[in-house]
Amino acid sequence: MSKSKHPKGLMILFFTEMWERFGYYLMLGIFTLYMVESKSSFFPGLGLSRASAADIYGTYLALVYLTPFFGGLLADRLIGYRKSIYIGGVLMAAGYIGLAIPDSPPAFYVSLLLIILGNGMFKPNVSVLLGKLYEKPEYEHLKDSGYNIFYMGINLGAFVCNFVAAYLRLTYGWGWAFAAAGIGMLIGVVWFAYGNFRVPEIKEADKISPKREGDTSIGRIIVTMFVPAFVFGAIGWFIPDSVFGSDSTDAFIFFCIPVLVFFFNTWRSASKEEKEPIAALLTIFGVVIIFWAVFHQNGSALTYWAKNNTSRELGPKMEKVFNTIASTEEVSTVPRERKVLDLHGEVKGTEIGASYYFDNYTEELPVGNIDGKPGDLTEDEWDKVKDQSMDKQGKLKLWPTELQASINPGFVILLTPLVVGFFNFLGRRKKEPSTPGKIAWGMLISGLSWLVMVAGALACSNGLDKASVAWLFGVYGVITIGELCLSPMGLSLVSKLAPKRMVALMMGGWFLSTAIGNKLSGVLSGLWDVFDKKSNFFLTNAGLTFAAFLIIWLMLPWLKRVYNENVNKG
Repeated sequence: MSKSKHPKGLMILFFTEMWERFGYYLMLGIFTLYMVESKSSFFPGLGLSRASAADIYGTYLALVYLTPFFGGLLADRLIGYRKSIYIGGVLMAAGYIGLAIPDSPPAFYVSLLLIILGNGMFKPNVSVLLGKLYEKPEYEHLKDSGYNIFYMGINLGAFVCNFVAAYLRLTYGWGWAFAAAGIGMLIGVVWFAYGNFRVPEIKEADKISPKREGDTSIGRIIVTMFVPAFVFGAIGWFIPDSVFGSDSTDAFIFFCIPVLVFFFNTWRSASKEEKEPIAALLTIFGVVIIFWAVFHQNGSALTYWAKNNTSRELGPKMEKVFNTIASTEEVSTVPRERKVLDLHGEVKGTEIGASYYFDNYTEELPVGNIDGKPGDLTEDEWDKVKDQSMDKQGKLKLWPTELQASINPGFVILLTPLVVGFFNFLGRRKKEPSTPGKIAWGMLISGLSWLVMVAGALACSNGLDKASVAWLFGVYGVITIGELCLSPMGLSLVSKLAPKRMVALMMGGWFLSTAIGNKLSGVLSGLWDVFDKKSNFFLTNAGLTFAAFLIIWLMLPWLKRVYNENVNKG
């Protein structure tokens, strides 16, 4: 056979997705930092509490992964993939640029809505269009490697964007960084338009799917799932006070009730041959909710840890390097005057306390003594904090917080070939785990990653000392292996195991489970300030993940049987 070549459309979609992910992850890397930044800063933010920021972050991520379900159905049956990509790209660009408007809550929330809707139209349809390119016989055997190349584009954009964000944010302000995300998205749209003109096979692949017997119509999905879901969501929002911590959390949990009922009825009304595959998928969906709940704390809890608890100091040589590629962040180490509170929170006077660099010691821990000392620190420990501040006079150069968001995509680029090669090695020896088995391994490895952070928190006395950045590299390195075992395998499992007449519907179920997990990530991150000992916070994440692993491990024999009976027939 002559040397195989991928379809020309691959590189068009590769760079389209790269620029889209550039904008998406740029925004995500600075999102919580912008929300918690004081309004009195040189470049002011929204001045929200960490709990409020985590709630908005989780809700945003949940909705971002909810809308692709509907966007995929619209593209598949009504308007086509290319139009959906154009519409989604323009909406997201408008949303990112809208975030650049300073001190305007209405613009902030409208912009988030535009990004959520745009992502729903864009995200599922680039991937589907790529798959359509490989349906020709001469390309079909290259599909897996094509998706691997495509996945590298996603993470290349996610890796680079945070360096751009850091430079613009520190040099010109938040607005310029958000605008850069919008410009990146527009570049992606223009590149996609150019590709449509130069590569006819993209247009040829964009065909609306014909109606098949047993398809669930869009109208039925709207009437039986989305209308009741939105009604329940509204009820959750307007319930007096809050049942689950915030109005947005109440609304989302109530919203999910009709969705869960819809998928239960889908299983209940399925044929005998379809029941077990659907049940297996719904089981996987339920378990991976926990994975996404802990994984997507990279933009909230781990960002707080990087900002307040990690030693980000740069020496003279590294300062030059960082100023070349991203710029540096400058903080004062001069002790400053702060208010002294009594046991009831009343101001009793002022004292000289820790500097801005040691803010985490006084802002994250409760004040319980009239001398300004956090209530759970001893006198010796509090003296240590103040001594650390007093020892340093002047300014420190730090690497920007948002750069920690590039660690995960960097590891994905580095580790993907190794993980794929490892499974190929096992496959040649007939020892490769099944797809459900890989998902179980991914959950176990993800649980181990949080034990890394437990050790990191204990090593720095839960905040009394600044932690080494090596702990962030450790947690991301381990959890990335778990991600590579779990996330791609989940998508593969849906495409293989779902009944043919409802693949799109069950793929929507995967995105819905991701959305629920993302919302829970905000709920968990909102507890950050509740845990005086951060080791206990990370231990909670580990415990939840190990519990999810235990569930899937106990069900693994059944999952393997269903998989083998429906995928590995004969």
